Amino acid sequence: MNKRVMLTLAMLVGIGLMTACSSLAGTGRITTGIMRSQQKMDIRKEPSLKPNESGKIMVLMYHNIGSSEKSWVRTPENFNKDLETLYEKGYRPISLQDYVNGNITTPSGYTPVVITFDDGSENNFEYLSDGSISKTCAVGLLLSFHEKHPDFPLEATFFLTGEAPFGQKDLVGKKLNFLVDNGMDVGNHTKDHLNLNSLTNEQLQMEISLQKAFLEKILAEKDYEVNTFAKPFGTRPLNDSFVQSLETGSYSGVAYNNIAVLNVGANPGFSPFDRRFRSGNIPRVKASEFTADHSGINDFLKYFDEHPGERFVSDGLSNIITVPADKASLIRSDSGKLLQTY
Repeated sequence: MNKRVMLTLAMLVGIGLMTACSSLAGTGRITTGIMRSQQKMDIRKEPSLKPNESGKIMVLMYHNIGSSEKSWVRTPENFNKDLETLYEKGYRPISLQDYVNGNITTPSGYTPVVITFDDGSENNFEYLSDGSISKTCAVGLLLSFHEKHPDFPLEATFFLTGEAPFGQKDLVGKKLNFLVDNGMDVGNHTKDHLNLNSLTNEQLQMEISLQKAFLEKILAEKDYEVNTFAKPFGTRPLNDSFVQSLETGSYSGVAYNNIAVLNVGANPGFSPFDRRFRSGNIPRVKASEFTADHSGINDFLKYFDEHPGERFVSDGLSNIITVPADKASLIRSDSGKLLQTY
């Protein structure tokens, strides 16, 4: 292909892109990869919330499902109640990876939420003697709710520690493959679940690398990458120079690059389009009623009910960021998406 033909094609592509952008954003202009527009929007009447993709997103933190409600235990009834409440209030699960990558495809007028479980206890995922999945374990409850509400996506990340995650050691491979096959995710919670502030930098990288290698070996046929990490006990290394090892490092030839590092608490996270968002320091909301500082799931559901302008509300368009005009300054200039204001 000669240079003249190539130049003609480039001009045609450019005209096409400008036409497409014009149809999306009226008189908007491109600024550092972002298109700004004051075009009036056709806002859906149901649900009633206008898009605001500068708002905050809850990353929910669960641990155990059990018969008695405790600080780190949610009963099956209360977990199902959480799901019902989220559904009724217009929250829809997305994967942790999509949150971090800003791949928000939640329908217009709805709010994304991320569901996570730590430790990988058997009550998170249990097979019964007849080969069926327990209806009262976390996975069983999620499956049942999704079957009842297909528009509530089956998205959750399970942060696993040790060589017998979910108990039932002979079934570890079956469980991990089931999760990935059904659209859920597996994350890293270290090999030995040690307090990170007691580790040397080499020990920290060893804990993350060896657990990553163990999980990925089980999922080798899926070519699945374990690249999200939740801190045991929510602690961080005492030495600030070790903190970067939570995101990147290697040990014994196994390298890792965690695209998300999660804390234990205790508030909703910034929009992934917000200038203040840090993938290496993501807070979570404790999914419990036992919180002394009013930082549990019900506290923040109530907060967003009372302060709807603080809540992330999707525009339903993955390539456009829609925010009120007075929130535009919060949005990163390097998102690669079009920015539309109203």
